[in-house]
Amino acid sequence: MSHVPHELIAEFPEFAFKITEMKTSEPHFARLYEDYHEVNRAIHRAETNVEPTDDLHMEEMRKRRIKLKDELYAMLKG
Repeated sequence: MSHVPHELIAEFPEFAFKITEMKTSEPHFARLYEDYHEVNRAIHRAETNVEPTDDLHMEEMRKRRIKLKDELYAMLKG
């Protein structure tokens, strides 16, 4: 386990400007972005034992983060 927060701009540095732009101009993107960061922060808190959780919940959160990341990436590429 890496305990590294997976911030979206760090994950896609080549899209840093576009992420910032789309957060303000695309409401659907902004909502997905906020959802991504909410689950990402929850995962990071669980990984660092600030708010421990069970394995099943951790797996569900990670799957949700991957799904959101894929959706956001598709929007950035589009």
